[in-house]
Amino acid sequence: MEGLRRKPEGQHSRSAPEASSGQLQGSARQAALHPKADGKQRPLGIASLEDKIVQYALVKILNAVYENDFMGFSYGFRPGRSQHNALDALATGLVRTNVNWVLDADISQFFDKVSHEWLIRFIEHRIGDQRVIRLIRKWLTAGTSEEGEWRASEEGTPQGAVISPLLANIYLHYVFDLWAHQWRRRHATGNVVMVRYADDIVIGFDKRIDAQRFRIAMQRRLKEFGLTVHPKKTRLMEFGRFAAENRASRGKGKPETFNFLGFTHISGKDRSGRFMLIRKTRRDRMTATLKAIKDGLRKRWHYSIPEQGKWLRRVVQGYLNYHSVPGNYPMMRKFRIYVTDLWRRALRRRSQQDDTTWTKANRLAAVWLPKVRVLHPWPVERFTARHPRQEPGA
Repeated sequence: MEGLRRKPEGQHSRSAPEASSGQLQGSARQAALHPKADGKQRPLGIASLEDKIVQYALVKILNAVYENDFMGFSYGFRPGRSQHNALDALATGLVRTNVNWVLDADISQFFDKVSHEWLIRFIEHRIGDQRVIRLIRKWLTAGTSEEGEWRASEEGTPQGAVISPLLANIYLHYVFDLWAHQWRRRHATGNVVMVRYADDIVIGFDKRIDAQRFRIAMQRRLKEFGLTVHPKKTRLMEFGRFAAENRASRGKGKPETFNFLGFTHISGKDRSGRFMLIRKTRRDRMTATLKAIKDGLRKRWHYSIPEQGKWLRRVVQGYLNYHSVPGNYPMMRKFRIYVTDLWRRALRRRSQQDDTTWTKANRLAAVWLPKVRVLHPWPVERFTARHPRQEPGA
């Protein structure tokens, strides 16, 4: 054990002076495939411990610089900003502002298509220390090692690296955020609300002509920097307080919906007939979570009921912590019922003599599974408390 400790300690002691002198070399990252929500796989690089330590330190320094520059409507991977902060800003903008059209934009393969040349130029615009520039350049071009074969990285951010989210934000800050902010001020003829979380962008427009012109201009802008919008995931739709009436007058069906950060957003009405933004858990994401729970129960086939119950409690509570927003109670209640049924079926399958009924399963659920309740305030209330003077999507 003593011999195992000495080598990392020696490496750690060298990291700081090597980094400060620019001598630290970015090492090839071990490649691992990570499943995406759409069923595809994304290669993730497993960086060396030495690289991780230096990247953590550099991210802390660069955050102090760029947090003063980043736009208010940018939320992804920023300190003090969460997915629910982005959801609150979007919901507040859609409810408070006169929005009639929504552009749901997704940048195709963004993390794989980032231009190293442009990224370095953007960083040099703000950072003058060439030691930092050399370090980042080395990490970008370090490549990956898969089954002993080294592959060069000619574009894209280092997937799985500590510094990758910050580099992505810097890139989109210059490519999209600053440009979109200027476009809104110079060209928009009506209200425009923007929220960006990493490469997932939602923009609300008062006027359709603004939405159409912005979409064309955005495609041109992204193309200049080697990026494109996903043709199937990018949609312009009628949405908001007048969407249902306007579509009905034209003989069309209900307003379209869009997904953002795990929730399906729906144009609805409250009991008094006023516009209400409804947010429900995405069905495909809930189905994927239930499948993962089913697989987890299969792996814990011979665990005792208390052991299974403790594991399920942690999983279900984690899911509820994120998804239990106002208006989503029915979906969360269904989720808990589905989990109870999965547990009942798992107990019945592990023994032919097991006669676990719904009555018994519900008793187990009452003991081990957390109860469903709303865990988040209304988004407008939380956004106003957090940003009393800031307009949503500003």
